Amino acid sequence: MSNKIPEHIDDKLFTVKYKCDEETHLKPNQEDCKVCKDRPCTYCCPANVYSWDEEQNKTLVGFENCLECGACRIVCPAKTLDWKYPKAGCGVSFKFG
Repeated sequence: MSNKIPEHIDDKLFTVKYKCDEETHLKPNQEDCKVCKDRPCTYCCPANVYSWDEEQNKTLVGFENCLECGACRIVCPAKTLDWKYPKAGCGVSFKFG
């Protein structure tokens, strides 16, 4: 048995290289988000980019952590998430090995 403590998502994301854009490439339709019952984007994203804010009654987007996997646009029931790759030179860079 290992005594190693499981890593938190932020610790894992710290190892991924990003060049962050100034503007988000992820734009949920907030009107659709308000009526979405399950809000699957808040739990399917491996980088925890989306969260629901009850006070503001909207989906918050931490696009700086996006791994560009596209899971959020696939699970969006309304299919209205405006998802694009970040502009050239920005976004995530994966290392192999």
